[in-house]
Order: sequence, then C-alpha cells, then structure tokens
Amino acid sequence: MMEILRVENLCKTYGKGENQVKALDNVSFSVNKGEFVAIIGPSGSGKSTLLHILGGVDKPTSGKVYMDGSDVYAQNDEQLAIFRRRQVGLIYQFYNLIPVLNVTENITLPVLMDGQKVNADRLQELITTLKLNGRENHLPNQLSGGQQQRVSIGRALMNAPAVVLADEPTGNLDSKNSQEIVDLLKLSNQKYHQTLIVITHDENIALQADRILAIEDGKIIRDEVLRR
Repeated sequence: MMEILRVENLCKTYGKGENQVKALDNVSFSVNKGEFVAIIGPSGSGKSTLLHILGGVDKPTSGKVYMDGSDVYAQNDEQLAIFRRRQVGLIYQFYNLIPVLNVTENITLPVLMDGQKVNADRLQELITTLKLNGRENHLPNQLSGGQQQRVSIGRALMNAPAVVLADEPTGNLDSKNSQEIVDLLKLSNQKYHQTLIVITHDENIALQADRILAIEDGKIIRDEVLRR
C-alpha cells in the first residue's frame, strides 16, 4: 500500500498562559492512498482542527504533515495556496457555495482560480455522477440542500485532489440525503481512487469507512481497521 498522508507529533494550541487550550496533543498517524477514514469524537475534541491542518488551512503549533511525500508546512504561503487548490478537496457542512455563481461556475471555480483550463469531460462526468444534469445554470438558492452539497462535492473533486477532506458533510441533511452524499463520496473513493477523510457524528457513516480514528481531548484514543 502506498502512503499518501503522514502526520507526525501534531500539536495545536490556542491562547496563552492559563487560557491555553490544546486542541491537538501529539497526534501521529498515516493514511494509505485510496483509504476511506472516518474521524469521530465529541464536540471540541480537535477533529475540525485536525482536518483544517491536513487541508493547509490552519498551521500546526508543532509537528509535521506530509502529503504525497512533501512537507506541507515547509512551503511558503504562495506554495501553500497552490497546495490547497490542487492537492486537497474540502467539503464542509455548510456548502460554502458562491451565491451569484451557477452550478457549473461553482464546480469549476478552483480550476479557474488556479489559472488552469477546465477539463470538460471531467466536468460532464461529475455533473452526471452527481445527478446535476439540467441544473448546470441554476444558482445555489434554486437548489435543495442535498443538491447544494452535491455541488460542493463536485467542486472538491474537480481538481482531482490527492485527498478529499469532509467536515460533517451530512450535518445539515436528512437521513435519505445523508446516505446519498455518503454513497457519492464512496463512489469517488472507488471510482477515482481518492483518499477520503470524513469527520462525522453519524455512526452509520463511520461504520461504512475502511478505518475509524477516534479523537478525544486532542488525542487519538482508538485506531480501528474495519475492512481492508
């Protein structure tokens, strides 16, 4: 198995002195290419902090993150911005779509921001896979919550990132829509061999992963492989 992601002794502290909070406390693990990992744990356990550090959004206080062999935080801000656009696809609970852009424009935004040419075949394949045919020119406010979340998945997958990071991607959806979103993420995991790291409160979702990491008080307390 090829390792895609390695985290070594990751620490993140907020605040100073007595008010100091350790969001992450010496976290180490690695993830293989194509693995689907669920991260679970109570609110405030450090899950989102970890995801943001993996995605190049929030810098660690100490420790290392290696993505595809390169040291993420040894890069300057410009390199880090390119890393975020090309190597990771972020999916949030609150879709974060641009309200004045239509479905196609929202999905292709990372490619255009990167100054690249849109791969029309890939765009069409994603729109079909995400069941957004006929909705290409709709604005976000003309879509249901489930459809908006599908657009945000399309946007995350458009650049064919090495790792897809999802933070409570079904947190706003009912169970039917939730399972649809998980099925789409699993499809991208299987079809495009994408590595998938999902933070979830939903046990049903966690149990569909290859592996579960449980975090409590900024530490990994359990690392369980469910299927190989």
